[in-house]
Amino acid sequence: MFLVAGLGNPGEEYRFTPHNLGFMTIDRLAAQSGIRVTRPDSKALVGAGTIEGQPVMLAKPITYMNLSGTSLRPLMEKHELTPRDLILIFDELDLPWPTLQIKPKGSGGTHNGAKSVVESLGTREFARIRMGINPGRPLADAAEYVLSPFKRKQEKELDELVGLAADAVRAVIAEGVEKAMTKFNRRAGS
Repeated sequence: MFLVAGLGNPGEEYRFTPHNLGFMTIDRLAAQSGIRVTRPDSKALVGAGTIEGQPVMLAKPITYMNLSGTSLRPLMEKHELTPRDLILIFDELDLPWPTLQIKPKGSGGTHNGAKSVVESLGTREFARIRMGINPGRPLADAAEYVLSPFKRKQEKELDELVGLAADAVRAVIAEGVEKAMTKFNRRAGS
């Protein structure tokens, strides 16, 4: 079974912010696949079903971003999943808006949620889908930026980016990380 986990913050005030792109992608996958992500489990909302013919669990940790790993580790242990079963989706300030990058492994970088997952699992060996949010200008306060609502003029690109991330998840599940990287990482700069 694949565990597809999107990072974000619970609460209506964070719903349409850059830091919630992971949650938005889980919501898109759930809608496309007829999976309800509503069952509480290990400090996350989860739902099970199939994507690309494979069993999946979609998860949104509700611990707030910086503690995401404290939800995912017990969730994975409870369901006997390994880091190789995990596909982690999160926003990435180190990538330009609106790009996407798939990586087979790596550090948490500057992303506190990804760092929490790496620290809690004790490994960097899991797939991640990074969604670029850097506006291409210096930021006075990065935390304020990632927690501020998207601008109306960004709605079309936001919808396209979330759709692209959902497609990337399906490609990782169907074809594996390496093939998905070849397909999606080249498009990241276009």
